Amino acid sequence: MKFSHEWIEKNPWLLIALVVLVVSVGGLVEIVPLFFQRSTTEPVAGLKPYSPLRLAGRDVYIREGCYNCHSQMIRPFRAETERYGHYSVAGEFVYDHPFQWGSKRTGPDLARVGARYSDEWHRIHLNNPRDVVPESNMPGYPWLAKTRLDPKSIEPKMRALHRLGVPYTDEEIQAAPAELVDKTEEDALVAYLQGLGTQIKTRN
Repeated sequence: MKFSHEWIEKNPWLLIALVVLVVSVGGLVEIVPLFFQRSTTEPVAGLKPYSPLRLAGRDVYIREGCYNCHSQMIRPFRAETERYGHYSVAGEFVYDHPFQWGSKRTGPDLARVGARYSDEWHRIHLNNPRDVVPESNMPGYPWLAKTRLDPKSIEPKMRALHRLGVPYTDEEIQAAPAELVDKTEEDALVAYLQGLGTQIKTRN
């Protein structure tokens, strides 16, 4: 039997098997080398794991769906870097599990938002965004300022991240709950936002 393109197309199971094979090989060729590149597996200079407060803030960020409208990835194009700053690099996010790059930009990119505004600005913005950005269509999150964090919940999270390779020490994990005492979800989210993109700035 002649092995031709027409014959392959007339045998759906063979076609499916060959497509899966080609896609798998192509994917492996593109992805596997990234696991061995220092630029994608090693943290940028000075990068430290999230503090307990920032880690709790990241959980609030994810829970409230902030990533549905905001990306944390600046692409390496002139229009992007002129507007947002240095493009995002994998080394900034090696301690994120999973990272929050995303591509949706209903709202502004947040990759370099850290230290751009004061804590008070962020608090006003979270309570009622239009008080500082009149054209914003973002909803307010006033309950964050009233909701206390649960200090007991942070230790298991940090231990899980430690198992994934985040370099938390036993001492840091044990001391973590004390940092969250009397802190609100708003405190945590502001701390998380204020740290975004600050490491890459120290490298420029």
